[in-house]
Amino acid sequence: MVSAAPTLDVEHAIFAAGAPVVIGVDEVGRGAVAGIVAVGVCAIFPGVDAPPPRLRDSKLLSASRRAEVEPLVRAWAAAVAVGEAEPGEIDAYGIVAALGMAARRGLIALHEAGIDIASSTVLLDGSHDWLTPALSMPPRIVTRVKADRDCASVAAASVVAKQHRDALMVTDHERWPRYGWNGNKGYGSAAHLAAVAAYGPTSRHRVTWLRPPSLLNGLDS
Repeated sequence: MVSAAPTLDVEHAIFAAGAPVVIGVDEVGRGAVAGIVAVGVCAIFPGVDAPPPRLRDSKLLSASRRAEVEPLVRAWAAAVAVGEAEPGEIDAYGIVAALGMAARRGLIALHEAGIDIASSTVLLDGSHDWLTPALSMPPRIVTRVKADRDCASVAAASVVAKQHRDALMVTDHERWPRYGWNGNKGYGSAAHLAAVAAYGPTSRHRVTWLRPPSLLNGLDS
């Protein structure tokens, strides 16, 4: 079954309530055991054109289709950015705090691109507002379950973040090919975990996420 295209219905309602800019936010890599967690941020203004016709939540797109859609998203949006949190930050502070760090970095990049963050409304995928605690002066934040599927700005953020993170994992694969990151993108596939058990984790692994403890023997740096 072909998935329905995300719309701008929610964003238009936010604009109608007076917001001068909407920023869609979505994360990628939350459940991986290696690599960064990435948070995509996509700013749009009132009067924005219809979204790219093949835009979908990044999880619903093949790698080749995401590669086609991502530059269209960048051309369509007022500005996009991706914030990162490193594996060591995830280990030290936990994934929720790391998501906030990554999103804050993405919003700073939007600010540097000329987006007025303070007056924006942020449309955040999911039911939990993990962003507010990471910001000293948070803008209005609206959470929405399945926003990555239904809302074009959030779907766009997911595509940009997924392309960014996947490219980093492919680059890391060149240094540590035995873990298969060009395929599993850092998620805990059977082959990936078997490689960790055989060779130990790398500096790109989230070591607090690796269980059983026998997987932590050694460090393939």
